[in-house]
Amino acid sequence: MSWMRKVSCTPAPHPTGFALLPWLLLGMGSFSNLFQGRTPNPWIGGLGLFVFNSLYIYIATRAFVKEKRESPSTQVALAALAAVTCGLGMGYGGSWLLFFPLLGLATGAAVRMPRLRWTGAAVTVLAGATAFVRDGWGGLDIAYATWISTIVTAAILSLSEAVRELRAAREELARRAVEEERLRFSRDLHDLLGHTLSVIVVKSEAARRLAARDPDAALAQVVDIESVGRQALTEIREAVTGYRDGSLATDLDRAGSALSAAGVTPRITRSGPPLAPRTEALLGWVVREAVTNVVRHSDATHCEIALSGTPEHAHLTITDDGTGTPVTTPREGIGGTGLRGLAERLAAAGGTLTAGPGSRRGFVVTAELPVEAPSFSPSGV
Repeated sequence: MSWMRKVSCTPAPHPTGFALLPWLLLGMGSFSNLFQGRTPNPWIGGLGLFVFNSLYIYIATRAFVKEKRESPSTQVALAALAAVTCGLGMGYGGSWLLFFPLLGLATGAAVRMPRLRWTGAAVTVLAGATAFVRDGWGGLDIAYATWISTIVTAAILSLSEAVRELRAAREELARRAVEEERLRFSRDLHDLLGHTLSVIVVKSEAARRLAARDPDAALAQVVDIESVGRQALTEIREAVTGYRDGSLATDLDRAGSALSAAGVTPRITRSGPPLAPRTEALLGWVVREAVTNVVRHSDATHCEIALSGTPEHAHLTITDDGTGTPVTTPREGIGGTGLRGLAERLAAAGGTLTAGPGSRRGFVVTAELPVEAPSFSPSGV
């Protein structure tokens, strides 16, 4: 079945700081000048170059993890990088001013909106002022390059993060859909087979008892067994495809037949307005489960099924006079099968299910639902 196929999706590779390291090649001109002895005070320039590269790599390796990116140490490193860049640009000018676009790139990687607005503007103004002092109006190109590197880097990384989050959300939704479908199918299978097999067992026992003294009555039970089995096959196919609505009238007829075959005298009454198909389907599940418990566990001699309603709500009560207690009573907060699962289904549709001992003896199951039950998820049907 398609819902049982394993949900798989090859995740996109998570970007790392290595994606930002090639941009350090912008500083090759400064390194060349330093290596060829064209830079005054080469030890200061070399130390500045080493500190800049170290801070840049530190920020780049932390920029792709939100907790690390927003940590105080990363912000302090970014401020130190700005100070070193300003010092190198002011002291040497020329190719050393290209460290400002690298500063903008580091800023775009480490800062996100809304702080990016004023941080990016401050870095751009700092780059423009320093370049203007060193190179005049031609230095404004450095300011523009710094602004572009800041904004483009932040936009690309933010978009990449959004794509990864959307992909993770899609995979989570797919996983939950599979879990809900499996839960729906397990509940439907439990309720269908539990009730149907109980009816078949009860009617088979009745046919065995009647075979010797009343062959015609035994044959009638066998015919009923065949009918129940055929109908069960149809319902299981519908449960597999998820399109089973059910018929409350059919469920009530089967309930009466199963109770009679088990030696329990049924009394079924129905009144009130017509019900929506979803409401009938849910009440049919309640009838199935409650009657199955009566047949299996109650040792009852009488069972009354009363369906009534108002224009707004349908009310179903199933009462027996037995001594047994169903093994699957509903408990809040616990999922599963039987009455517990039914309680969750009715709650999802805006209804309630209660079950407990009667005032004198026996067991009482009560269900209440809106006449027009709202739509609910597959796990609730």
